Amino acid sequence: MNIDPILDAGPVIPVILIKHIEDALPLARALVRGGLRVLEVTLRTPAALDAIRAMRAVEGAIVGAGTVLGQAQYDAAIEAGAQFVVSPGLTDALVALAAARGEVPLLPGVATASEVMRAREVGYTRLKFFPAESSGGVATLEGFASVFPDVRFCPTGGISSDSATRYLALANVACVGGSWPMPDEAMAQRDWGRIERLASATAALRRAR
Repeated sequence: MNIDPILDAGPVIPVILIKHIEDALPLARALVRGGLRVLEVTLRTPAALDAIRAMRAVEGAIVGAGTVLGQAQYDAAIEAGAQFVVSPGLTDALVALAAARGEVPLLPGVATASEVMRAREVGYTRLKFFPAESSGGVATLEGFASVFPDVRFCPTGGISSDSATRYLALANVACVGGSWPMPDEAMAQRDWGRIERLASATAALRRAR
């Protein structure tokens, strides 16, 4: 399945860590009201799968599962209703799973030129660049642009509201991922109004065209 419509739905994909299931629905509503429709729930907490189920009820939300490492997580994410899957890397097992689950697109992660080449060999030209900041950031993606002109990236990892604009200025960046629209203190205080305002400011960031 083509993942471009998901990557093109907004300049930023919030990368969400849900600790308390009761936060899932109001958080998703705040983000979508602010203009961030594509939501990546990382499978790093016990509440993550239930959070995906809850967020799917929010009109306009496109909900995916992140930090998917293998078959058990992949199958569980899809059973929970994930509309896309994000992994930090790419393995033969994930390639096979994605082929079998073709209705749900996979966005695999890469950090090096060799990993990009491997991904292209098995048919992936839409890739997560992770961890972005510690893997050379904007400079690395600028280097990739001339070598891999057919590849578009979603850089994630260490990106802030300030650095996001530098990434989005690159023609080979489809969108970026980050957690800054949901600061820890706002989540702890359940300040959904603040999160909606941050989402609105984030959704206004411009991508290169």
